[in-house]
Amino acid sequence: MYQLHYWPTPNGKKVTILLEELGAPYEIVPMNIGRGDQFTEASLKISPNNRMPALVDTAPAGGGEPISVFESGAIMLYLAEKEGRFWPQDTRAKYDVVQWVMWQMANQGPKTGERGHFSRVPPEAGDQSYAQRRFADEVHRMYGVLNNRLFDRRYLTGSEYTVADMICYPWTASWKLQGIDLDEFKYFKRWFEELSARAAVEKGMAVTAGSVEDPASVTPEEQARRRKLLYNQRARPAPEGGLT
Repeated sequence: MYQLHYWPTPNGKKVTILLEELGAPYEIVPMNIGRGDQFTEASLKISPNNRMPALVDTAPAGGGEPISVFESGAIMLYLAEKEGRFWPQDTRAKYDVVQWVMWQMANQGPKTGERGHFSRVPPEAGDQSYAQRRFADEVHRMYGVLNNRLFDRRYLTGSEYTVADMICYPWTASWKLQGIDLDEFKYFKRWFEELSARAAVEKGMAVTAGSVEDPASVTPEEQARRRKLLYNQRARPAPEGGLT
């Protein structure tokens, strides 16, 4: 029923966790972002931002043509609404979930990603100490946001486990690499350990997209092609003949 265009990153694993929790049938369509699969014309049709994941629902509610959804937060809300689970629909509870989904998409994901990016920048790119400090501090701050939120509730929106929890979890799975001491955030640690023990979370985090590429097999020419494609991206030109 669902085709998930996917690569095993935190953004992809958010969705596989939800699909496993739902017990919904899905097929993984590998989108190798290191190779640049996200820039193909076929990918652009379902993911205009040239990113993954993207979902294709081949049997949407009410029938009709397949529906495609891009951006992990939108995908999770779509799935939860269609399947009728993990997203309460009364106004207060609904928007309590929505605001944490938006928080993750606008804050936790991007800032944690930038921390990872600047920690890997080679020395020849120049001094990165300001960026490294800024994003390391932001990641630490966001663990504090989660910790304080979980001070008096079992899950992010109260007593009920929702997509708000699922969307935040994968970006915390690498807490050690992020330089975080879990003992500093005891309420977060309790939540993290509970989610880590869920069978569906374990399955969702373990989903792959085929065999791992051997870096030694990538030729210098292919490495150069990928660097040109993946780094310092600028706007794609629009097709001719559109509305003016």
